[in-house]
Amino acid sequence: MQFTSSDPTTLTDDLDLLDRYWRAANFLSVGQIYLLDNPLLREPLRPDHIKPRLLGHWGTTPGLNFIYAHLNRAIRLQDLNVIYVCGPGHGGPGMVANTYLEGSYSEIYPDIARDADGLRKLFRQFSFPGGIPSHAAPETPGSIHEGGELGYALLHAYGAAFDNPDLIVACVVGDGEAETGPLAASWHSNKFLNPAHDGAVLPILHLNGYKIANPTVLGRMSDAEIRSLFEGYGYAPLFVEGSEPKAMHREMADALDVALASIRSIQQNARQPDAAIERPRWPMIVLRSPKGWTGPKEVDGLKVEGFWRAHQVPIANPRGNPGHLALLEAWMKSYEPERLFDDQGRLRPELQALAPKGSRRMGANPHANGGLLKRELKLPDYRAFAVDVPSPGKTTAEATRELGKLLRDVISLNADRRNFRIMGPDETASNRLDAVFEVTERVWMEGIEPYDVHLARDGRVMEVLSEHLCQGWLEGYLLTGRHGLFSCYEAFIHIVDSMFNQHAKWLKVSRELPWRRPIASLNYLLTSHVWRQDHNGFSHQDPGFVDFVANKKADIVRIYFPPDANTLLWIADHCLRTYDRINVIVAGKQPSLQWLSMQDAATHCDAGIGIWSWAGTEPAGEEPDVVMACAGDVPTLETLAAVDLLRKELPDLKIRVVNVVDLMTLQPKEEHPHGLSDREFDSLFTTNKPVIFAYHGYPHLIHRLTYNRTNHSGLHVRGFIEEGTTTTPFDMVVLNELDRFHLAIEAIERVPGRGVSAAHVTQKFRDALIEHGRYIRAHGEDMPEIRDWVWPYSTGNTTPAAGI
Repeated sequence: MQFTSSDPTTLTDDLDLLDRYWRAANFLSVGQIYLLDNPLLREPLRPDHIKPRLLGHWGTTPGLNFIYAHLNRAIRLQDLNVIYVCGPGHGGPGMVANTYLEGSYSEIYPDIARDADGLRKLFRQFSFPGGIPSHAAPETPGSIHEGGELGYALLHAYGAAFDNPDLIVACVVGDGEAETGPLAASWHSNKFLNPAHDGAVLPILHLNGYKIANPTVLGRMSDAEIRSLFEGYGYAPLFVEGSEPKAMHREMADALDVALASIRSIQQNARQPDAAIERPRWPMIVLRSPKGWTGPKEVDGLKVEGFWRAHQVPIANPRGNPGHLALLEAWMKSYEPERLFDDQGRLRPELQALAPKGSRRMGANPHANGGLLKRELKLPDYRAFAVDVPSPGKTTAEATRELGKLLRDVISLNADRRNFRIMGPDETASNRLDAVFEVTERVWMEGIEPYDVHLARDGRVMEVLSEHLCQGWLEGYLLTGRHGLFSCYEAFIHIVDSMFNQHAKWLKVSRELPWRRPIASLNYLLTSHVWRQDHNGFSHQDPGFVDFVANKKADIVRIYFPPDANTLLWIADHCLRTYDRINVIVAGKQPSLQWLSMQDAATHCDAGIGIWSWAGTEPAGEEPDVVMACAGDVPTLETLAAVDLLRKELPDLKIRVVNVVDLMTLQPKEEHPHGLSDREFDSLFTTNKPVIFAYHGYPHLIHRLTYNRTNHSGLHVRGFIEEGTTTTPFDMVVLNELDRFHLAIEAIERVPGRGVSAAHVTQKFRDALIEHGRYIRAHGEDMPEIRDWVWPYSTGNTTPAAGI
């Protein structure tokens, strides 16, 4: 299919040179999969030239190389600012080959020089111990997307394009990847891209027909069905299809010129003064090419090219099978390496001239190393939003509503920079962050009705009912140098477990690469949490995401449980200042008692853990009988209510209250940068006294973090035990035995001698639990003494002792 291009530079290149450049990339890709030595086949190929273990994926690679070569042509002729997002993660050989050909690879890794010895090292390192992975990993120049798990390429591409008006993100989507749920939803990202101030995404759907062992759904669909599908998504698809290289080069060059002209026209129209911004029909390219294109047609009499057998290593045993060795040699020589590289193994000058220069090379584009472009976020003074807490436990506030005021000012202070966005699945107002709508709107490029609220073509808030989209957009936004926050209901953040996993791994590796500059941290706010989902019921009650987070490398993750609004404000300010980390903040949105003044909150959060001396009863210089510990806003409330019960019923009991705001302080210092030394831990939790620990999530995590502490056997953790339903707020904690009565009973039973002497008190608390059950079933709400409880003690000092 031919296209008519409006670009006067169309096809001014010599397509024979372009074809040779493509063949050079294919040659290098095959060499990486197979060769240890003899990189230019200057001598007959021998078994000892072959790697003992053949790892890698050929099938998608020639198509990726084809696209890369054509993008180079367009960048060079039109001076474009383009990055390449490689959705088929197994195409790592192609991404390494192309960045090597353009020179960016050797600039970062000088040992991999642009000569025969450098080629030998390039081939040897691929999928080899001590070398590089087989994917387009952080080690690969120009990559912001590894693709080890499929489904997120298009999201990363759009995230990179938001607020990047001069950037074009070419995103290759494999037809296997296109079958995933996140990718299928990702096509709707065009409804959030504003051509007036955002960049452009050029999706290139690469249909080579097969996955690892089966046909692909989209690959078997007709052109008419594909066209209808993507026109329905709002795109204008251009088709390039075939297998004959000369014709395919001409079609791809034409299609790319038309697509880029369309993007330029859309943006120019939208950027006119007083232009009416509507959602445009963005171009995309559908490339149909054979899987394993230019590789062996058959191996051992079985079809390979254009079939799933080309997916990984099409010639399986060249080291041990002479026929396979001869077939590999013929395949590699078919690219005519002598016409591609000179006697020193350097790419011939006429081919080197085809690559863009400097930072226009896709492997050297600074947007693919976002820390190069990152500007510090302007932040307001968090203390300006402080809740007045003259005395602990008497003032009521909504923690996330106060945070919303701080985020409102973050947006205002950075309005000119356009480098901060809030992502969330339709929950910004529900999560009490709606103060942000005083200064911004939700981005919405579809139709807007007169009665719609807070929808606009421009805005700093992005809401779509897909956690996958929110996570992927934010990752792309951060990886290209900007800042953001992901707000989500706690129970449903699990949907992005594997996406979190991939980003954590990316950060872990990139932090070890000196050329990768630090990027802003990925910040999660998890609210509408397990203990205040009594109205939605069991389906909304799951605090387990933090268990998954805690598995990651210690230097990457942080987990915070602010007990009130002032601690939340301090933690949010802190997290927004960090980089190369993943911060998880778990905070409720409902009205709740406030414990610390802003000054006290700052002291407490800076330590991450501390004794709340104003709440306990231990005399100075003496050890307590029991430690009542807590982490989380509701566990803190129930712990202090339990302490109140114990103080009234057993006034001689010596109680220490310890609040944990930074969960990682519980780990040993040797295992986490925020961890306490054994001495510090023992000074807080004692070496032999019972510790009743009320925890927000699943109890086993606390045991896991503290398993080798001196007093671990004395640690008794209560948390979510998978009991939930639609009920009252207090009944939720009762169902999970995290309530004040169960905590007080356990404290009595764990303190030596108290179980018998205070049996009457224990019975009183059990009777109270029975009365609670009767009351809520009769009245449908919690008892007034529960509902209206406040901390009944006055104190002149609310400063929590650091305790360490």
